[in-house]
Amino acid sequence: INIGMLIAVKLFGISVNGARRWFSLGPFGTFQPSELSKVIMLIIFAHLISEQKEKINSLATILRIGILYMIPMFLVAWEPDLSTTMVFAFLFCTLMFVGGISYKIIGAILGAALPLGGILIWYIQQPGQILLHDYQLNRVLSFLNPSDYLLTTYNQQYNSIMAIGSGMLTGKGLDNNTITSVKGGNFISEPQTDFIFAVVGEELGFIGSCVVIGLILLIVIECLRIAKDARDMRGRLVASGVAGIITFQSFVNIGVATGILPNTGLPLPFVSYGLSSLLSNFICIGLVLNVGLQRNRR
Repeated sequence: INIGMLIAVKLFGISVNGARRWFSLGPFGTFQPSELSKVIMLIIFAHLISEQKEKINSLATILRIGILYMIPMFLVAWEPDLSTTMVFAFLFCTLMFVGGISYKIIGAILGAALPLGGILIWYIQQPGQILLHDYQLNRVLSFLNPSDYLLTTYNQQYNSIMAIGSGMLTGKGLDNNTITSVKGGNFISEPQTDFIFAVVGEELGFIGSCVVIGLILLIVIECLRIAKDARDMRGRLVASGVAGIITFQSFVNIGVATGILPNTGLPLPFVSYGLSSLLSNFICIGLVLNVGLQRNRR
C-alpha cells in the first residue's frame, strides 16, 4: 500500500513548483502520501528490526533492512521531496540505534560519512552536478553564501530572521496587522507552513517562542519516557521513532526559520498548517499512547 501510494502520486498527483507530492481531494484540499508513509515505515520497520534484533549487527541483516527501507525512500526522493527523504533517513538511523546496532558499526559509518559529506558539498558546487535539482542547489548555495542571494533565494530566510528579531521579548501581539509584519507586509510566501516559527517569534516574542519549543520538547520527553518503559522492543522502537520524527522536523523547521540551516520545506509538528502532516502526527501520538497502555498490561 505504501509503495503503491508513492508510485501513484508520482503518476497521477498534482504538480506544484515542479514536484508531484499531493493527491487532489477536490473541496477537501490535498493529501500528501509521504506524510502517511512515515507512519507506515515506522510500524513496519519497528516490527522488522524487533524480529531481527538478535542479528542486528550482521552485515546481511543490515543490508536486507537497508535495501527494503531504500525502496520507499527513493520513491519519496523521486517526487522530488528532499526534506521528507531526510526525515526518512533520520528515522532509519533512530530505529537502528535503538534496535541495538553496535557502536563499532556506528563509528565506522560516521568515519566514512564525514569525508563523504565534505566531498558531496564540494561536488554539488561544481558546474554540471546531477545530484540536486536547480532549486535545491540554489537553497544550499544561498545558505553557504547568503550575501550573494540576499535579494533572491535567501530573501525569505532573511525576512524570517528579521521578523523573529522584531518580536523582541513579548512580541507584537497575536494576529496583528502591522504593515511591517510577516503577514501584513507579505514578506514570506508560506508563513503558515514552512516559516510558521517566524510568525510565532514576531507575534509572541522570545517568551512565546520558548513556550512553543518547550511544549514540543515535553511531547518528545514523554515519547522517550514511554519508550524506556515499553513492554517489548517493538514498542520501544515505535515510541523512539516518533520522538525522532518530531525532534528532527522541529529542529529543521526552526533551524530554517532562524537561518542556521538551508531552506527546506518541513512543517513544524502540531503548529504548521497542513492536514496530512497533522493527521500523521496524531497517528504517531496514538501509537505511542498505545505503547504506554500495553506497558500497563504486563
